Amino acid sequence: MDILQQLNQIAQERDIPLHELQHELEESLAVAYKKFIGIQNDVSVTVTIKLSPLSATVGKEVVAFVTEPRYQISLDDARKRQKDVEIGDFVQIQVDPNQFGRIAAQTAKQVLSQKLREAETRRIHDVFHEKMGDVVTGVVSRKDGQSVYIQVNKVEAELPRREQVPTEPYRPNDRMRVYVYKVDDSSRRLRVIVSRTHPNLLRKLFELEVPEIAQGIVTIKSVAREPGQRSKIAVQSSDERVDPIGACIGPRGARVQAIVDELYDEKIDVVPYNEEARTFITDALSPAKVNSIKLNETEKSAYVVVPDNQLSLAIGKGGQNVRLAARLTEWKIDIRSESQAAAEGKK
Repeated sequence: MDILQQLNQIAQERDIPLHELQHELEESLAVAYKKFIGIQNDVSVTVTIKLSPLSATVGKEVVAFVTEPRYQISLDDARKRQKDVEIGDFVQIQVDPNQFGRIAAQTAKQVLSQKLREAETRRIHDVFHEKMGDVVTGVVSRKDGQSVYIQVNKVEAELPRREQVPTEPYRPNDRMRVYVYKVDDSSRRLRVIVSRTHPNLLRKLFELEVPEIAQGIVTIKSVAREPGQRSKIAVQSSDERVDPIGACIGPRGARVQAIVDELYDEKIDVVPYNEEARTFITDALSPAKVNSIKLNETEKSAYVVVPDNQLSLAIGKGGQNVRLAARLTEWKIDIRSESQAAAEGKK
């Protein structure tokens, strides 16, 4: 197999057209040529990829007395090729890379592979730096240890255990959307870290599903999420003709259902945002009904009284409803039933 065939093979493996590897190819052949002729001097190689067999030219230094014909040329010989050259100039001489020898060819292949890895790393870095904070679609490719790997545009992104939702299956070939959390180039191998637990995954999914959010008419003011279980989002409209709740839920609930399906049946409450804390806290505690709220502005805490039959609904399973409402509103929420409040004398 000649050098051109080997390089074509590498290009196919990396899914990069050979003509895009011109610079990397020239640098790798320069290393191979230096090894072939056994010199330390800098050598420049120019290749013509379209020709087969591969054509390359190397620069030979114009000297008064040739002591090393492999990388020097006399002034007389040089002027036969290029009339205006002077001593110290370089003249391009055509060489056959396939004559570099097996070790040199192997060197060219190794150097090119390394340069391709570097180019690929740069490409991944550039592409995913632009996508940081965005949602991308990928396919589950494999599991390795506690990490799941998601194939995104021919790049494997890592979904570490801490960014996984325990209730999600992550079966091979499952399509899913992930949040691009970080591009980590601190280690030897560049890692694209993605997340399924990040609150911004939910925010971005709504942006993708709800045109009014993408257009800036409806704004997501806050998000509280317990991944895989339940989430609450607070929304506000800048146009009184547009209902922010209706826009997010969509016709027959289609928009919010698409997000619920993407998140493997995570329950999502969409509530209206309100500058007035009492109203916002009341809505955030839905579906529970609220009787009264006393606010402590200094401590930013709320004492909430609900009907006796609404207490467990307001608190939620394992305290989930009140916990999410507190995170959504950024108020500490203390819930009591009517009978509890009466006993405490705070009704």
